[in-house]
Amino acid sequence: MKSVTVIGFLGSTLDAAKLGPSRWMKWRPSVGLCMHEDLRVDRFILIHGAVHRRLAEIVRADIADVSPETLVEQQVIDFADPWDFEEVYGKLLDFARAQSFDPDAGDYLIHITTGTHVAQICLFLLTEAHYLPGRLLQTQPRRGAPDAAGTWSVIDLDLSRYDSIATRFAVASAESTSFLKSGIDTRNAAFNAMIEEIEQVASRTRAPILLMGPTGAGKSQLARRIFELKRLKRQIVGQFVEVNCATLRGDSAMSALFGHKKGAFTGAAADRPGLLRTADGGMLFLDEIGELGLDEQAMILRAIEDKRFLPVGADREVESGFQLIAGTNRDLARCVADGTFREDLYARLNLWTFALPGLADRREDIAPNLSYELDRYAERQGERVTFNKEARDAYLAFAMSAQARWPGNFRDLAASVTRMATFSPKGRIDGAVVATEIARLQRLWAGTLPPGDGLEALLDSETLAALDPFDRVQLAYVVEICRASRSLSDAGRRLFAASREKRSSVNDADRLRKYLARFDLDWLRLN
Repeated sequence: MKSVTVIGFLGSTLDAAKLGPSRWMKWRPSVGLCMHEDLRVDRFILIHGAVHRRLAEIVRADIADVSPETLVEQQVIDFADPWDFEEVYGKLLDFARAQSFDPDAGDYLIHITTGTHVAQICLFLLTEAHYLPGRLLQTQPRRGAPDAAGTWSVIDLDLSRYDSIATRFAVASAESTSFLKSGIDTRNAAFNAMIEEIEQVASRTRAPILLMGPTGAGKSQLARRIFELKRLKRQIVGQFVEVNCATLRGDSAMSALFGHKKGAFTGAAADRPGLLRTADGGMLFLDEIGELGLDEQAMILRAIEDKRFLPVGADREVESGFQLIAGTNRDLARCVADGTFREDLYARLNLWTFALPGLADRREDIAPNLSYELDRYAERQGERVTFNKEARDAYLAFAMSAQARWPGNFRDLAASVTRMATFSPKGRIDGAVVATEIARLQRLWAGTLPPGDGLEALLDSETLAALDPFDRVQLAYVVEICRASRSLSDAGRRLFAASREKRSSVNDADRLRKYLARFDLDWLRLN
């Protein structure tokens, strides 16, 4: 059974009473709520000012008499003006951020009967904004007869009925959606509407979220921002754990995800917790979940539903409470029809599904993302690079035109900006640099190697002369794929997509690395 924590103000008037037996005939909210048989209070955070310390100690002693199991923690917060909304809200927000809330381990009730009206409104706002991760608790005296306990109820107010509060929530929601977009002022209406939905879902549920979209559309970055938003709101206490499921195969997949016991198989020299255990209390992002085998999918489903699973070689299940975000560039519904993805897992993931559009489908967002990528370059390299006006206009004219395919989506854009910034040592991207980059992108997307940047630039003339025409065409294609891929592993998966399905254990990156080594080439030379 979860513990119950109550957070509330000391009532300087309602909680006060003359000392003596007569005080037990009076309803005092803070004492009364601990007298109910149907409301167990394990911990009571009692907020009060320093001037009311004596009253708080009396209330604390009386609570100990009626509910010995309740731990009362006195929290002193002084307000210069308890009717100053800005001061009260700010100090209560600081209080909320300083707490180590764990909603999975316990329930939180926010007592709104005591305190000034300003304090009560602030508790409303902080609770609805999830800075205080609980429900609102209201107590009142029982009508008709003296009763020290009174009555209690948990309430759920629709604060959208109040214009001023709705406005504040609208501002907070806008800040959250901007956070999810990394502060980028995106202009695509459909994308912005989707981000608003994700903000609401992420703030109100721990159910799995499925992010669909092509490679490079930003699934990984959005998943991390969702985690960071929930952590800022104290809705999550663990860490962010990310894994690309396309890199997991066979027994190593089971061990990586679910852990193993020492001696479970050859090479298992020590216990391994696994990624699911590592994500306990936090968030697990399974990118390319459609690449998992059916056995792994079955165990993932069990872990989502029951928060329990069996490590490899273990005879006892372990627990892990994590929120799952899954990413895929596959059509999982088709995968279900093809028998490569479990229908029950897809049904569990499909509650909150969001399809991220590719860059070509939101060209109006290229301009703000261009500025964002320049900011990222400045953070990485420690130097600021900007466009001159004519160069920026020329680049945007091409980038937003039908000629720009953007098959790699935002990864293509990031790589393009990095190249232009690198070739602008004076900190200014000019028209010549833009023209060269546009030509490069056109050749790259056309599937041909650019003159002066093909095999002639990579291999010496003697090596080229020794190559058979067949080997030269094959090598040129490998180089092209490498330059269009985000990593060595990604290039390997694309090059060996057919043969890898026939093998139980694959290492595409190593296979590609060895191929390139035959020509004294490596990944860094090609990118």
